[in-house]
Amino acid sequence: MLKTITKIGKSHGLIFDAVLSELTGFKPGDRINVTVYEGGAVILTPVRNGPSAKEVAATVKRTVKDYRKTLRKLA
Repeated sequence: MLKTITKIGKSHGLIFDAVLSELTGFKPGDRINVTVYEGGAVILTPVRNGPSAKEVAATVKRTVKDYRKTLRKLA
């Protein structure tokens, strides 16, 4: 797929049309990590968010509750 760099204001950009957006899964507002290699190769990688601190705490609390007897024996 060939694309053309477009002037957008004082910057340059690559337009993600519907096909490219569908292929990559990128949506407006997504955070993207950009890596540039020697020779000009550019890799775009989506930044995936992990679970929040509240979600982790809830999972730990539920695990401790479910396995209380086993954890006591192991201690």
